[in-house]
Amino acid sequence: MRTPHVSTDVPVTPHAADRPVPIDLDPVTTEKTSGMQSEPASTGVRTRSQHQRRKRIVQAAAALASRGGVEAMQMRTVAERAGVALGTLYRYFPSKMDLVVAVVGEEIDLLESSIERRPPSATAASGRAVDILMRATRGLMREPELADALIRSLIMAEVETPFGDRMTGLLLRVAGDDLTVDTATEEQFALAGSLSSIWVHELLEMLRGRRTYEQIQRRIEIAAERLLADFRPSPST
Repeated sequence: MRTPHVSTDVPVTPHAADRPVPIDLDPVTTEKTSGMQSEPASTGVRTRSQHQRRKRIVQAAAALASRGGVEAMQMRTVAERAGVALGTLYRYFPSKMDLVVAVVGEEIDLLESSIERRPPSATAASGRAVDILMRATRGLMREPELADALIRSLIMAEVETPFGDRMTGLLLRVAGDDLTVDTATEEQFALAGSLSSIWVHELLEMLRGRRTYEQIQRRIEIAAERLLADFRPSPST
């Protein structure tokens, strides 16, 4: 298995702090004061209610981080905001870093949905890659405090994070006509991973006030044109 070039996570949720967070009044599964749950009526209902509860927890964590950084994501505070028992929160996310990783993962999901709705239209592989990376940049900068907190935390993460592989996979898909991490050659994977790493570095510089959006875009364009100049789909595809 290849090792991703970056191990940070990137958020892309617009105005997460302003979203209302419903309390946990599931008609089938009720939280008890001890934090234990009664069994739901069916597997289908359990899966749906668990998914909704997990989403509320992640949204609550993102809202807190957008206001006060990762330090504000205290587990008890997240549980209260999400309307779940503290014991329930720990069953879904054993540690704060697991919760941070989940917030990042949901943000990447949003980016992937954006790509599916509106695929990059550029002819060149480099142009399609720049489109995706700048889309992610715009999304992140809507919540700069959240972006900074999550990226810095994931740089120091002691748990496995999906950011590197997922961002590299996105670049392979859009630049290489549906290439995947598994079907790409070692060189293609390295080139896409390198571009992803450059983007993360430039994003951090922007968050520190050392880059403007226009400067980042130009630097990404230069890097993409060089790294993906000979980028072609793998012969196996």
